[in-house]
Amino acid sequence: MDRRDLLKLSPLALASTIGHIALAESPTPAATEALFNVRTYGATGDGKTVDTPAINKAIGSVAAAGGGTLIFPAGTYVCFTIHLRSNVDFYLSRGCTILAADSPRPGEATGYNGGTYDAAEPNAPWESYQDYGHNHWRNSLFYGENIDNFSVLGPGLIHGAGLSCGANAREAQLKELSPRGPGTRFVAEQAGVGNKTFALKNCHNVLLRDFSVIKGGHFAVLATGVDNLTLDNLLIDTDRDGFDIDCCRNVRVTNCTVNSPWDDAICPKSSYALGYARSTDNVTIANCFVSGSYELGTVIAGTWKKFPDTVKVTRNGRIKCGTESNGGFRNITISNCVCEGSKGISLETSDGALLEDIAISNI
Repeated sequence: MDRRDLLKLSPLALASTIGHIALAESPTPAATEALFNVRTYGATGDGKTVDTPAINKAIGSVAAAGGGTLIFPAGTYVCFTIHLRSNVDFYLSRGCTILAADSPRPGEATGYNGGTYDAAEPNAPWESYQDYGHNHWRNSLFYGENIDNFSVLGPGLIHGAGLSCGANAREAQLKELSPRGPGTRFVAEQAGVGNKTFALKNCHNVLLRDFSVIKGGHFAVLATGVDNLTLDNLLIDTDRDGFDIDCCRNVRVTNCTVNSPWDDAICPKSSYALGYARSTDNVTIANCFVSGSYELGTVIAGTWKKFPDTVKVTRNGRIKCGTESNGGFRNITISNCVCEGSKGISLETSDGALLEDIAISNI
């Protein structure tokens, strides 16, 4: 097939017909990339089978091949911890849902079908400087540490139904949104429980674009020590924080919608979780909509249902530097953003660090 004809096909069309394609005849870097179909490695997408072993096997194969794009066709992929790798891009096709499997319930050793999320790694002696969520990365749906040059793209959905979101959860709404019936509040500190959608530590050159997250756990994205990070055109409808950008440098958050009624939406932070003070520098937050007004799930659904005035909701949903601020903040630009039903913008140096060269405009 001529390369020009090949490029006319969508990634989903390609993935549905072949396991992978290597366009080695062209000298351009883009043409030498391979496309891989996660179904080729045994992922079912049937909404019942735990697909994590097949997905992690596929990721390993793509990495061993030198990198490429792993395509997820339409379907529901039930998963525990997915291990991200350098040079491996994900494409979540239209109609694809990555569903976080139920964590172990209180007092139980395993979760859905006997599975668990990766164990939270120790982070002593730094654990007392920030809360549990900031101290651990492995107990997450997507986990990457010391890796570079990867992305998660596409119009698919990530549903964190089985993740812990901590004490600020609202049980009634969690029950409504659980695809497996009435929900139980999972305890983040319990072994085998997952509590973040994305947890990234000490990574470089990361792109997250175009997908949606509903009920993201404690964090939809926790990025710690991540440089050259782009979050673009993401729709986050969640019960705790949207993005925590912690000890990161050269970050672009653009064109995102974050509804987070019970916690913060977009948070540059500079905790001590890495074991040393590292500032968060050179962050642009632009063209975003943040809110604390809407019931969980209604932004994703497009119904935009506001909480009644009688319902007790903290309605945070703000853009916030802090609270964790050991390393400080430098060169932060916030522009062309809309804050609705939220606490707006907060600049905090609770831990005594610097906060300098902050530009805020057209809010």
